[in-house]
Amino acid sequence: MDRSQHATVATATLIPGDVTGFPPPASQVGLAASMIGLGVLGFIHGDVAMVWQHLPIEHLPGAVAIAYVFALIELACGIGLLLRPWAKTASAVLAAFMLMWAVLLKLPAVLIVPQMEATWLGLGEITVILAGTWILFACHVGERGRGPRWLVGQRGIRAARVLFALSLPAIGLSHFFYTPQTIALMPAWLPFHVACAYLTGACSILACLGVLFGVLPKLAAALEAVMLGIITLVIWGPAILAQPMDRTAWTAFVISAAIACGAWVVADSYRVPRHLAS
Repeated sequence: MDRSQHATVATATLIPGDVTGFPPPASQVGLAASMIGLGVLGFIHGDVAMVWQHLPIEHLPGAVAIAYVFALIELACGIGLLLRPWAKTASAVLAAFMLMWAVLLKLPAVLIVPQMEATWLGLGEITVILAGTWILFACHVGERGRGPRWLVGQRGIRAARVLFALSLPAIGLSHFFYTPQTIALMPAWLPFHVACAYLTGACSILACLGVLFGVLPKLAAALEAVMLGIITLVIWGPAILAQPMDRTAWTAFVISAAIACGAWVVADSYRVPRHLAS
C-alpha cells in the first residue's frame, strides 16, 4: 500500500459508498425499523409518541392531524431508508424531521426549566437519534452534495458525532438525578440495582468524553450503542411480554430502540471501508 493509500485509510470514515450500497448496513436497517415502528404506533393510536413526542400546547387544534402527519413521515422515511432509490431523500427528510422534533418539542422545555435535568434528558434522547439520521444524510449526500459543507460529507459526519457526544451527559446524569425512578424500571432478577444505575450513567458520560476528545471514539460509541440496546431489551422487552397491548411499553421500547440505533449509526461511521483496508 503506498503513502496516499495509508493516508486515506488513516482519515477514512463511513463514506457514501458504504451506506449507499445495498443491502444497507445493519445500523441503518435498525434505525429504519424503529421509525417504521413509531409510524405504525402513531397510526394505531392517532396520537404522538407520548412524553417523548409531546406537543407543548394543550388542546392544540388539529393535534390528531399533526399526529398522523408525524406517523406518515416516520413510516415513509423508515421504509425509504430500506429502498435504494429513496434512501437519500428519506435520510434528508428524517434528519429535518428529527431536528424539528428536538427544536420545537424538546428545546422549549429546556429553555423554560433549565434546572430540571429531565428536560435535558428528553432533549438528549432525541438528539442522539438526530445525530444518527444526520450521519446517514451526510453519507448519502456525500462531499459534492448541495448544502453547507459542514452539513454533508466528512464534515457533516464529524459535526454529527459532536452532537452525539454532547447528548450523552444528559442521559448519563439522569441515572444519578433520578436513581429511584431508574431502579424502579429494572427487573427484579437484576442484582445491584443502585450500582447498575450509577454504572450505566457513568458509562454514558465516559462515552461522551471518548467521542468528544478522540479517545477510542469508535469503541466508546459502540459500547454506548450496545449498552442502550441491552437497556432496551432488558427494561422494555419484559414489559411488552407482560402486557402485549400496553401502548406505553411499546412506545418506550420503540423510542429506546431508536436511540440505541442512532448511537449504532454513529459507531458505524468510524468503520473503515473494506476496499481501503490493508
